[in-house]
Amino acid sequence: MKEYNIVVLKGDGIGPEIVDEALKVLDAAGDKYGFKFNYDYRLMGGCAIDATGEPLPQETVDACKVADCVFLGAVGGPKWDTLPGKQRPEAGLLGIRGALGLYANLRPAKIFEPLKSASPIKDSIIGDGLDIMIVRELTGGIYFGERGRREVDGSPAAYDTEMYSVPEIERIARTAFNMAMKRNKKLTSVDKANVLESSRLWRETVIRISAEFPEVELNHMYVDNCAMQLVRNPGQFDVIVTSNIFGDILSDEASMISGSIGMLASASLADGKMGLYEPIHGSAPDIAGQQKANPLATILSAAMMLQYSFDEKDAAKSIEDAVNEALTKARTPDIYEEGFNKVTTSEMGDLVVSLLK
Repeated sequence: MKEYNIVVLKGDGIGPEIVDEALKVLDAAGDKYGFKFNYDYRLMGGCAIDATGEPLPQETVDACKVADCVFLGAVGGPKWDTLPGKQRPEAGLLGIRGALGLYANLRPAKIFEPLKSASPIKDSIIGDGLDIMIVRELTGGIYFGERGRREVDGSPAAYDTEMYSVPEIERIARTAFNMAMKRNKKLTSVDKANVLESSRLWRETVIRISAEFPEVELNHMYVDNCAMQLVRNPGQFDVIVTSNIFGDILSDEASMISGSIGMLASASLADGKMGLYEPIHGSAPDIAGQQKANPLATILSAAMMLQYSFDEKDAAKSIEDAVNEALTKARTPDIYEEGFNKVTTSEMGDLVVSLLK
């Protein structure tokens, strides 16, 4: 029997609750398709600060580096908001991305048919549905650039630097083109090349890499126009590739178009099969421990792990199908509508497991 070794970072807030449900689903998928998981539980985020004084202990990094992949719940919360930037829970997330070389963030924005009514976008605009893959560069750009404070004309000032090298752009571009080849062979590169020099280099490099993928239709769009077009005509997009900060913003916008941020998974990939999988929503400390959280984004992140890190495509598809069917029967509070059974976090996980079996 195949075995996969996963470091589990439950994190903060609702993280432990939603991760527990996803692991139940993973184990059920393993039973059905003939593989098993070995889980190594480690600390990252606020829980790590409370236990060790730092958001990303070195022993967590070491464990992640020898695992097949990493599965994360959520980090952060107001309890740690007053800490300096490098000591906050989010610093652990940035740190693990850098330590593992996780440069490509995949964020699918997809409307499940039973949830079409939950989208704020009119049916006439959504049409037959929404299925966009946003490929976000994850370890470069303004979030990792030089930053600091200084005095300008006698007043405090602060700066953050957006910088990309050609190799950084090349590798994320190739990831996006390869993703487009597996889908509808259409790629939109998003930048701000009319203003930013870093975006001009981005566009030049993407155009050059496009010669390696002649079957893919490439077009370019400024980020402000893309933000508008995602609302106006989301069906025009298939795969979007963009920088760290633009991808952060656009993927959250796309999440709301799809109906609920509680439904959206993500994968952060390195070269090879290493990946970190997590839902894109936050730790929601206001509902932690109340069994109100929606575990489906975390469960769908587990499906992405099966697909991208382990090549267990049939198992991944079965989980997605089980989630779709579960939505026809029950809803957690965030997506509840009259006529459906309102369920707790664990009840939704149990329902997906039963449908998967």
